[in-house]
Amino acid sequence: MMRSASVSRRTAETDVAVSIALDGTGKAEISTGVGFLDHILELFALHGLFDLTVKVTGDLHVDQHHTTEDTGIALGQAILQALGDKKGISRYADIHLPMDETLTRVALDISGRPFLVFRTTFPTEKIGVFDTELVREFYQAFAINAGLTLHVETLYGENSHHIAESCFKGLARALRQAVALDPREEGRVPSTKGTL
Repeated sequence: MMRSASVSRRTAETDVAVSIALDGTGKAEISTGVGFLDHILELFALHGLFDLTVKVTGDLHVDQHHTTEDTGIALGQAILQALGDKKGISRYADIHLPMDETLTRVALDISGRPFLVFRTTFPTEKIGVFDTELVREFYQAFAINAGLTLHVETLYGENSHHIAESCFKGLARALRQAVALDPREEGRVPSTKGTL
């Protein structure tokens, strides 16, 4: 069974369409109008082995904030839908992701209780023309809408590009583990509550 979903979200600021298959091969078709956002979403798909399509038209004449945040919202909603009743998933995962001089830890719980702890700072305000403060904005929107308890902490790093990449690759690898089906959990939700 292919776990997949598509979400469309249209506001006065953005028009976002996201499709994801959790049990994919890492194929990505990304077009947000924000070059760095395209890049990190391609990394997310590849390292998560998610098939991901993202198409966004946004108010880039204002800035990149709405496009980035609304993409996080729609991607989170698509993942939540693709997970369905969450029966059989591994639920928890964590990883330490190295990227050259940078090391980032990502831990998550597909809990249905969204919460973000983001302990990552960037030595520069921009990566090219991308505002580094938007990385946290993306994670906040994503975690809330996917129903994740998500902890991201860069333990050390000096290069803003490497720090951002380690965060997104770490998220991809941890989410890949957490959404994986555990044969011992088959047919049940991994919670004493019986629901997530």
